[in-house]
Amino acid sequence: MAAFVVLAVAAFTVLNPPTTHTIWSEKQRLGSVDRSWVRFEDVAPVMGRSVVAAEDANFCEHWGFDMTAIRAAIAEGAQRGGSTLSQQVVKNVYLWQERSWLRKGLEAGLTPLVEGIWSKRRILEVYLNVAEFGEGVFGVEAASWHYFGVGPEALTARQAALLAAVLPSPRTRDAGRPSKAVSRRAQAIMDGAATIAADGRAACFEGGQAG
Repeated sequence: MAAFVVLAVAAFTVLNPPTTHTIWSEKQRLGSVDRSWVRFEDVAPVMGRSVVAAEDANFCEHWGFDMTAIRAAIAEGAQRGGSTLSQQVVKNVYLWQERSWLRKGLEAGLTPLVEGIWSKRRILEVYLNVAEFGEGVFGVEAASWHYFGVGPEALTARQAALLAAVLPSPRTRDAGRPSKAVSRRAQAIMDGAATIAADGRAACFEGGQAG
């Protein structure tokens, strides 16, 4: 069993996950979903920085769990989440969305394994391709065209920040027609993305990318 789990994690270092439980269930509910895989190098670098700034500012510094964020989440109860991008990828790719102690336990066991086998760049690449950005809209390729009519390589800093701003609640927020709250959140994400680029917290996934 352990060997199978390691193999399943190692396989997705080179193979792209064909679907997730959420994508599959939404396809059953809606009849179809909008999703196309895109390579990380074909996404505007500011998109990666925006997602990290929005969801996991210490992504390059932790080993799968951000203990500071977890403690803050516990202190604030349901007002915020403490999951890292690595945990979200594990939940999306290997598990399911509904909260339960079983899912949390499996997530806790798989996250260090993914962190140990995948690169940070790969974790972020998979996240960008499986994240839900709207009802039936999965991945940054589909989201870029759906909301802005451009490919992900052409996203501006503002557009990338708006996409990142909808991630916590993609079925109630609209990147193309943002509310005042989403616009404010996007501005904060733009500032955060610029900060992590300047202080080196994007180095683990940027590599030779620029822009």
